[in-house]
Amino acid sequence: MTELCPAAALPGAAVRWCDRCGESVAAGPHPACEAARDWEPPRWCASCRRRMKVQVVPTGWSALCVEHGERRG
Repeated sequence: MTELCPAAALPGAAVRWCDRCGESVAAGPHPACEAARDWEPPRWCASCRRRMKVQVVPTGWSALCVEHGERRG
């Protein structure tokens, strides 16, 4: 089901949670999350469902999960 949250995929980690709303990707498609993904950074870790520390700067963003590390975009 990684097609629902392609930006959330971490190497070797299963994507189980939506990286925007934190809900299960098995529950079905998330059209609002897909639309917002172009404009907003992820807020939830897709592997463990922890809320991430997100920093947005003019040149991009970084999101930090205490368990799975940092992602940048």
